[in-house]
Formats: sequence, structure tokens, C-alpha cells
Amino acid sequence: MTEPKKRRGCLGCSFPILIIIIVVFSTLTIVGFLAGPIGQNLFSSFGVNIDMPDWITVPAPEPHLPAPELFKLFGFIPVTNTIIASWFTVIVLVVVSVVVTRRMKIVPGRLQTAFEGILGWLFDLCKSIAGDANARRFFAVIATIFLYVVFNAWLSLIPGFGSIIYGTGGHEYELIRGANTDVNTPLALALFSFFFVAYFGIGSLGIGWFKQYFNFGPFFRSVGGVFKGKLDFMGIFSGAIEIFVGGLELLSRFITIISFTFRLFGNMTAGEILLLITAFLVPYILALPFYGLELLIGAIQGFIFAGLTLVFVTMAVTPHSEESH
Repeated sequence: MTEPKKRRGCLGCSFPILIIIIVVFSTLTIVGFLAGPIGQNLFSSFGVNIDMPDWITVPAPEPHLPAPELFKLFGFIPVTNTIIASWFTVIVLVVVSVVVTRRMKIVPGRLQTAFEGILGWLFDLCKSIAGDANARRFFAVIATIFLYVVFNAWLSLIPGFGSIIYGTGGHEYELIRGANTDVNTPLALALFSFFFVAYFGIGSLGIGWFKQYFNFGPFFRSVGGVFKGKLDFMGIFSGAIEIFVGGLELLSRFITIISFTFRLFGNMTAGEILLLITAFLVPYILALPFYGLELLIGAIQGFIFAGLTLVFVTMAVTPHSEESH
């Protein structure tokens, strides 16, 4: 028997394919360098002007924080380009969920394996933090927050986001823009997280959940003892400290909304501006590594948002006597 010939190549590719990849990459690098302002300024300093076609060059970025209103739904509901992006994310998640669950198999395919792996990892995370019983109560919401934040970030990297122009009122705006770059979307998620924690806290501990914020009992009992001839300075002092600490806890809960909002908004907006600038300086090539970075940052932000919500809701349903231990 003759041994099969070993295929020669490099990095798992045959030499012809590798050469084609090198040629394409080199061509895009040269064209991008010549089309960007760095290459243009470099050659103009030597008195050489290179005119590139308009379809090759990338216009100077004009980042703006407020999401413009594109039109009104039913004549009174304002719709911005980030709301359209949110709808697109929801549609993609619904479609993927239907495709994955419609024909589930004992031996899963690639798509089913990927989503089962993600959801299994999220459920294990919930179980490790909240315990078996609470994990089943919190899992659906935590998984939804994670997937929504991550898909908002990842879908904003596909072509069409920020490049399709829509004209209205004599102005031109992006038709669709990453939802996480609009401060209203992270704020809505932060408020949802806040009320989600409060809902389960009150549902599990009842009125006792408010004691961590409004624990006036020890103070008033110590003050009441004065009228009975029992002066307890330490009781009054410790009661006042508990009121002060409760006020700080309440303040920190509202500060959490702000931190949730601006952590997600700041990271996603900074990433969008970074991609716009790198794509303008050297089109096509320079922005590619940052696309990979944004994929990672989107996953991290989704994990942080969902993970912190899980931690807070677990603390909310835990009696304070158990927390002290």
C-alpha cells in the first residue's frame, strides 16, 4: 500500500490559498493606508497628492451621544435609531430561539450545542451564587439580561449599523445604531434590575426587607426608655448609627442604578467611537483587531450586568440574620 501524500501548506491552508490571503490582506492594507488621512498627509508632505475614489474613502466620524428621532409610530410614539436596533436584537433572539428549540435533538447540532453551552453555563452560575432553589427562580431573567446586552453589542458590529443613512427633517442620521450606545437603554436595564431585586426581596422577606433601609426600631426604643427612667446612651447611639447606615444603604441602591447605566453606556460608546476613528484613519485593516476587542468587551459587559444583578437579588432574598453569619 502506498502512503497518502502529505499535503503541504502553512497554518492549515494550502500554499495557493495562503498566497491569495496574503495578497488580499496586503492590498487592503495599502489601499486603506492610501485612502486614510495618515497616508494622505504623509504623501502630501512630499508634494504627492493621491486622489482616491469616494467609495473607497471613509468620511470623518461625527459621533453624537443623543439618539435622533427618526419618525413617530402611530403619530405620537417617537422612534430613534437605537430603538430600531433594540427591536432588531429582540427579533434575532426570538428567531434564534425558535430555530434552536423547534427541532431539538438528543445529539445536538452546532447551533444547539452552542446555546445549550451558554445557557448551561449561565444556569451553573446562578446555582453557584443563589443556590439550587433560587437559581430556577432567577435564571430566566438573568439569562435574558445577559443575552440582550451581549447581542446588542455584537449585532452593532455587523455592516449596516451606522452606515445606512436615513434623511428626516432636512438632516441625515444613521438608520440603525447600537442600542447600548444610547443612555436610555442601559438606564432602562438598570431600572429593570432595580425593581427585579426589590420584587424578589419583598416577596421573600415581606416588610422585613425594608429594615435594611429603615431600621428605626432600636433608636425609638432607646429614646422611649428615657421616658421610663432608663437612660441608655449606647442604645441611642447605636440606633442612630443603624439609621445612618440604612440611609447609606438606600443611597447606594440608587447609586447602583447610575453605576449600572454608565458602566454599560460608557464602555459601549467608547468602543463605537474607537471603531469609527480607527476605520477613518486607516480604512479596512486597522479596525479589524478592535472588532475582536469589542466582541470580548460586549461579552464582559453582559456578564457584569447579569452577574451583579444576580448577586444583588441573592442578597435581597437572604435574611439579614444569615448574612451576618
